[in-house]
Amino acid sequence: MTAPTLDRLARPSGTFAMVAMDQRESLRAMFAEEGHPSDDATLTAFKLEVADVLAPLASAFLIDRHYAYADLVRERPLPSSCGLILAADALTHMPGGVVEDTELDLAVDPGHARSDGAVALKLLVIWKRDGQEARREEMTHRFVALCRDAGLLSVLEPVAVPAPGQTDFDLDAAILDAASVLGPSGPSLYKAQVPSRGRGSMSELVAACEKLDGRLSRPWVVLSNGVEAADFPAAVEAACRAGASGMLAGRALWRDAIATPDPAAALRARSADRLRRLGETVDRYGRPWTEAG
Repeated sequence: MTAPTLDRLARPSGTFAMVAMDQRESLRAMFAEEGHPSDDATLTAFKLEVADVLAPLASAFLIDRHYAYADLVRERPLPSSCGLILAADALTHMPGGVVEDTELDLAVDPGHARSDGAVALKLLVIWKRDGQEARREEMTHRFVALCRDAGLLSVLEPVAVPAPGQTDFDLDAAILDAASVLGPSGPSLYKAQVPSRGRGSMSELVAACEKLDGRLSRPWVVLSNGVEAADFPAAVEAACRAGASGMLAGRALWRDAIATPDPAAALRARSADRLRRLGETVDRYGRPWTEAG
């Protein structure tokens, strides 16, 4: 079955300004930290509010199957200009803790996802040198093949972290390591961490991102997790100057809204303008996906 092209996730410029709203227990923890209710209904309502406010400005919207997906499919569909991406990762973590590992979510049926209107699936891979590298590499190949057979695009998101007990962890080296091992699985789009967590001068960030671009022979974008919200716009610019085609971001767009008494109002007042500016950045500096590789 033939998959759609990346135009289904892209802006008219061929670049990407996409919103990630697939956080699960981490989102619950954010609400709890700010003293808000953190039940399932709250998470679902917030995800739908983010979709209402940001999807009209986004080239794609990433959601998980647990909260709000059914609503978006059946009752509040995204604008036609915004492609739907469904997370296909099952997360392993302690309650309230960080994600320690992932596997393909067997509850996600690619054929059903396509029937629902999804154009892509996304897989998060926690990359660490802990003896499980071969399993993770095989999983990425299986994921890409699964998407291809279902006529869906594949978005691969490796996140490099230290292995237990590792004291010499070098984030930038680990990001390159993940790209070298997992990039050859052939995803439609590679979603990468920002080197140096987005800290440093523009020239330093561009140079670090150029090394990453050299490891990837396909379109790639950056994520925002691990980067301070104030640093993210410059990080996106640096990545795009170095060959990235844009971004797929969550927390940098909407996290501070949760810290207000009225998150929905804060989304409208702040997050929408933030996404507009990032869209201008990727249009100006990003490499169109058709020119990547």
